[in-house]
Amino acid sequence: MNLTGTPFLLLTIVLFVASVALAMAQWLGVRGGRWAFLGRARTTEERRAPLRVLSYLGTVLLCQFTAVAMVFVIVNNENQLYDNWGDLLGTSNHVRAVPVPPKDEGLAGDQAAASAAAAAGPSGTPAPKVPQEFHAPTSDAVPRSVKQADLKGKLSGVEGEVLVWTPPQYDDPAYKDKTFPVVELLVGFPGASSAWFGETMDAAKQLEPLMKSGQVTPFILVSPRVTLFGDTDTGCADVPGKVNAETWLSRDVPQMIVDNFRADTTPDRWALSGYSAGAHCAARLALAHPNRYRAAISMSGYNNPAGEPSSLTAKDPKLRETSNPLYILTHAPTPPNVALYVTGKRGDGLEDATALQQAAKSPTTVTPFETTGAHLTSTWKPLVVPAFKWLTGIIPPR
Repeated sequence: MNLTGTPFLLLTIVLFVASVALAMAQWLGVRGGRWAFLGRARTTEERRAPLRVLSYLGTVLLCQFTAVAMVFVIVNNENQLYDNWGDLLGTSNHVRAVPVPPKDEGLAGDQAAASAAAAAGPSGTPAPKVPQEFHAPTSDAVPRSVKQADLKGKLSGVEGEVLVWTPPQYDDPAYKDKTFPVVELLVGFPGASSAWFGETMDAAKQLEPLMKSGQVTPFILVSPRVTLFGDTDTGCADVPGKVNAETWLSRDVPQMIVDNFRADTTPDRWALSGYSAGAHCAARLALAHPNRYRAAISMSGYNNPAGEPSSLTAKDPKLRETSNPLYILTHAPTPPNVALYVTGKRGDGLEDATALQQAAKSPTTVTPFETTGAHLTSTWKPLVVPAFKWLTGIIPPR
């Protein structure tokens, strides 16, 4: 049964109600006088009272367990922290291999490399696009307007779901020859790819009317899996021998989008958006790959990977240093042509945003935005519209 499905939620509610009913039935039995044996000889029934005490204790524990389970499911469905049982139990593994990725030459470089490889073959034709099969989302939280692909990353060795939503103009005959800009949406840790499209963030629902009215650029929205193995946050990095999370997000996923959708292929038309650990990833990937991304939205992120205790990159001193967006910015050969919109409150991302702003040199730009809410999706959800209006100023419609 799906962890985030409505049937499982209803099951936890039924079990909680049933456990309370059982406890009430036992309590009423006690109140009926079946323990009124003090001051006289104990009957056989009364000698069994200790067993009943244990049964009542078990019922109380059952009530607590079902209550906790029901609340957990409600909170999980609200925040889309775990999408399946494997993620919850820390047993899922989406890394089938860890090859050494080829040199990164950007979006255009990947296209050129693929075409060159195809031209060297018998046919001498440009590299064909690789079609991907899509199906309805496995999560009940995701609208049916979203497509899901189960992608096996060719360069990264990672496999996982990728959710894709196309803007209202995409299927309009007037736009049949148009290509569209793309935003990759990254969740926090733990987090399910469905969070951006479900009620947790409601990105498509919030942005669709604004895209129709022209207030927001009609972006293709892409939410790939970021939890790749067990209860470890990859930091969206390539860690030799362990995981190629960076290659998965910045190369395999974009290539699949370019192959299967009318997506723009220039870095000036690609961006990222993330919250919490996903915000760290968004800023990190954009600054590290200006040949792939023009902008990033970072909601309550952090610079030091140790901001996420489960981060794989935080455990290695060298990776901890080089995975820091501030380090990437200050050590870039030339200032990257990247725009960042970085939100946070004092003590939760604002200071890191200010540090990035102070270190930025043209053409890099950093726009801090102070928030006051807690480190929760209820704080980030209302930021979707203003953040994408800002992004529209960086990547306008055309």
